Amino acid sequence: MGDAFGEGYPADGEIPVHEVALDGFTIDAITVTNTMFAAFIQTTGYRTEAEHYGSSAVFHLLSTARRQDILGAAAGAPWWLNIRGADWAHPTGPNSNWQDIPEHPAVHISHHDAIAYCAWAGRRLPTEAEWEYAARGGLHGMRYAWGNQLTPDGQHRCNIWQGNFPNTNTLEDGCAGTAPVRSFPPNGYGLYEMAGNVWEWCADWFLPKYYRNSPSENPVGPTIGNGRVMRGGSYLCHDSYCNRYRVAARTSNTPESSSGNLGFRTVGLT
Repeated sequence: MGDAFGEGYPADGEIPVHEVALDGFTIDAITVTNTMFAAFIQTTGYRTEAEHYGSSAVFHLLSTARRQDILGAAAGAPWWLNIRGADWAHPTGPNSNWQDIPEHPAVHISHHDAIAYCAWAGRRLPTEAEWEYAARGGLHGMRYAWGNQLTPDGQHRCNIWQGNFPNTNTLEDGCAGTAPVRSFPPNGYGLYEMAGNVWEWCADWFLPKYYRNSPSENPVGPTIGNGRVMRGGSYLCHDSYCNRYRVAARTSNTPESSSGNLGFRTVGLT
């Protein structure tokens, strides 16, 4: 695990590179889709945290909200708009509907929401170590889930930002927001979109210094932290400000947070 290229953000704690041994596990080939999440909602009547709060964060170029539903912009990140009525079922605002994009990843999912889905599905979230092992797809020490070149032979292998962030997206990869699952080639383990598209929650608490003393076998993260680990990057990642679509990249968010680029995939119970 870890950043072998010295490209990570110091505050993220991607070093030192260290060996980890894991028990066998199974992991979803795709992130949980709108269709999958809708089945959970229909069966249980669960209400997500974004629904309880009444709003969630939507990228400004994707918002379909009326002016009166834009409650403000995030401090220090004005490209994020707090939209009244944005949630998993209304991903770009109250006038949007998940049924228009059924095979896209479910978004506006908090860590608590992901845990609730897992409990219903008889699954769990991956540990950070499991996620990175799976994302590497059998490749050792590589920068990305498919190798060291971002666009080998000129082919886009993930859904990230092209152009001048945050105002001009040239859409060279064909995507403005989320892409349907299985839009890009899988990695060596047959897993799709382990880079880009949406951030994926992991089970672990996040501490930047954790790698310095993490266990060498089946690490599950620290007992406390600054938030929960997120992995993989999203359609908004760009090397000018967020090159976290690298396989070693890590960041975090508070467990109640949700946004239009945050989803999850699950692991089987053992």
